[in-house]
Amino acid sequence: MVHVGLLRVEVALGEGNSLKDKRHVIKSTLDTVRDRFNVSAAEVGFLDSLRRAEMAFSIVCNDRARANAILDKVLDHIERDPRISVTEADIEFL
Repeated sequence: MVHVGLLRVEVALGEGNSLKDKRHVIKSTLDTVRDRFNVSAAEVGFLDSLRRAEMAFSIVCNDRARANAILDKVLDHIERDPRISVTEADIEFL
C-alpha cells in the first residue's frame, strides 16, 4: 500500500529586515531538509510576511511508520535551527 505523508510547519523568524533575508533562511532550510531526508519541500504560506513562514514537506512510502519517522526527524531538524521558532506543526497522511 502507498502512504503519502505531509508535514506542515509554521515558523516565526527572529532576525532579518527584508524578504531577502527571510527567503535566505527558508531556502537554506528547505535545501538542507531535501538533501538530508529525501523529501519534497516548499514554502507554501506567508510569502510576503517578514517574520512568518509556512513550509510543507511530503514523502511517499510503502510503510506508514517509516514515513512518520522521517517526517518526525524533519520536524526535529527544523526545531533545532536557532534561526527558526516553530509555532505550529502537524503531520497527516493522505
